[in-house]
This record gives sequence, C-alpha cells and structure tokens, in this order.
Amino acid sequence: MNTTFHNPECLFCRIVRGEIPATVVYRNEHVLAFRDIAPAAPQHVLIIPVRHIASLSDLQPEDLDIAGHILLAARQVAEITGVLDSGYRLVFNNGPDALQSVFHIHGHLTGGRRMGWPPFPGEASIHG
Repeated sequence: MNTTFHNPECLFCRIVRGEIPATVVYRNEHVLAFRDIAPAAPQHVLIIPVRHIASLSDLQPEDLDIAGHILLAARQVAEITGVLDSGYRLVFNNGPDALQSVFHIHGHLTGGRRMGWPPFPGEASIHG
C-alpha cells in the first residue's frame, strides 16, 4: 500500500492501515466499509476511500473515479447488510457546520428501519 496517500494522524487512515480495529463489512482496493461505533440505525456503516481525501470540498476532477467507487460500494454494502430492497440512506457531512467530525471523506449508510423526512428534526422540508 502506498502510504503517500495516507495521513498518519487520521483516524480513518489508521483503520485502513489496520492500526485501529474495525468491523469491516466490505473492502476492495479503492474503498473500505466498516460499522459505525455509535450506530444511528440498525444498519450503520461508514464507507471511506482508502486514499486520504479530507472532505468533499477537497475532491478534484482526477478523483471522479474514487467518488464512483464509493457510490458503487454503497450498493454492495446495502446488499450485504440486507437493506438493498427495503431502502437506505447515504449521507455525507462536509465541513464543521455539517458536523463532519473526522476529516476523511466518509459516507454514512443507514438503514434497517423506516427513515423520516426531513432527515433531521426541526429542519424545514425541501421535498418538493
């Protein structure tokens, strides 16, 4: 593994390198998916690129490939966790105001129960 693309201080990079244990649900050469330690739903899996990219705002045109791999991995994770047919939510928090707590791109795949709308209590609905 080329460590040039990893941040030695990043929690998720340390999980990718196997320095911190995680319950891995899915992995390939581009992405790693593991269970959230504080699940917000019966199925709650984080999907991250194995290469360190701090936030969605840091994506560059040359990262189009990895963005696609993350979305395809979501489908695989949904199938593995049994929520592909019933439905799931994929959420990316970007930046401090969105409460991104680990600055390594990660999508939260949640499912296994009926989700509400709006997704967070107190927010105005943008559903048209």
